[in-house]
Amino acid sequence: MTAEALARRLRGSVLRAGDPGLAAETLAYNTAFTLAPDLAVRATCPDDVAAAFGHARERGLGVAVQATGHGLTADVAGALLVSTRGMRAVTVDPGARTARIEAGATWGEVIKATTPYGLAPLNGSFPGVGAIGFTLGGGLGPMSRKYGYAADHVRSFEVVTPDGVTRTVDPEREPDLFWGLRGGKGNLAIVTSMVIGLVPVARFYAGGVYFAGESAEDLLHAYRDWVTGLPDETTSSIAILRLPDAPGLPEQIRGRVVVHLRMAHLGSAEEGAALVAPLRRMGTVLLDELRERPYTEVGAIHNDPPNPLDFGEYCVLLRDLPVGDLLAAAGPDVELPLDLVEIRHLGGAAAREPQIPNAVGGRDAEFCLLSVGLPEYTATAGAAVANAVAASHTGGTLLNFCGQGDPRRAYTAETYGRLAALKRVYDPQGLLRFGHVVEV
Repeated sequence: MTAEALARRLRGSVLRAGDPGLAAETLAYNTAFTLAPDLAVRATCPDDVAAAFGHARERGLGVAVQATGHGLTADVAGALLVSTRGMRAVTVDPGARTARIEAGATWGEVIKATTPYGLAPLNGSFPGVGAIGFTLGGGLGPMSRKYGYAADHVRSFEVVTPDGVTRTVDPEREPDLFWGLRGGKGNLAIVTSMVIGLVPVARFYAGGVYFAGESAEDLLHAYRDWVTGLPDETTSSIAILRLPDAPGLPEQIRGRVVVHLRMAHLGSAEEGAALVAPLRRMGTVLLDELRERPYTEVGAIHNDPPNPLDFGEYCVLLRDLPVGDLLAAAGPDVELPLDLVEIRHLGGAAAREPQIPNAVGGRDAEFCLLSVGLPEYTATAGAAVANAVAASHTGGTLLNFCGQGDPRRAYTAETYGRLAALKRVYDPQGLLRFGHVVEV
């Protein structure tokens, strides 16, 4: 099949090298990697995805899929790229507390659709992330201690498998595939839509407090003790940030090393303020943005950069928090080519298997240690930070934060073996060979 013949079969469109619009269609949030596909299909429906798979099988091309490009882990060349940006509908059923989300929708678009009904999804820290890619990787978010991972709340998927078949996948129809999609990332099919359960959250006590970097030792020791008494309604993290002297940043923190305490409490402002009061007293506050908010402001908790940028990630999971070792490797006085070294508190519902089990790993960890910086530094500097606390490692990682690391670490051997068996069934030709690939 020629590209012209493929284009005639699509409701969407085909873009080739040199075509106007290709650069915009393939622009990824993570600009560290190059997207140079042989051709891109801008899909608008499942039939477009099926046609793309047919072309790839005939031509022997690998297939990559992208909505926002937050999850890129390597260059993509010599491939057929399926862009799902033309599929963005979000439909809310407030009575059932569910939302049907198409493959290109971002969490920001989902939140905009659900919050008028006093409902919220299990989204990530940045509303610009694609909802489906995030969920397929597990999906750790600002309410995870109360409600678990995003993948735990999927009711059903509509997918196209590499054989070109459109399937509805849920606990009754193809339950093994349903298990593997929730946590197995993009190894088994291209998801064209999913139905998720929503939670009754309209407002919460949330945001962050920025402290001077010299407060790091007192704050991290206090944070380690503080989290042991938190209810599941409170999800938090603490990060050492090395911020640039950039005009878009608040003057109080611009160009400084700061400690950023992040928190979301599903309760009253009075409860939240009382919970965080001991930490507020532990350091020099530069900027305090912790307050009661509508859920539409969920992005203000982490304040992730809104525009595309180069970055790499290095993530390990910890059973405890050795503050002294961490500060020796990543404290404010250490010369370190990383923008962020973050500790996320896990546990609560994130530690419990959902009612319908899935492939999400890491539920035995108490903390997630994540380093972020330019890719050329993250692999070495991030590894050095992780190695400094090696005695506390569980051996695991979170797939969405795995970066260029080995995705096997996100699973037990049993789970990885089960995913590999599903890969042999649903993608025997290995068409889906980009990203965190399960090797068979």
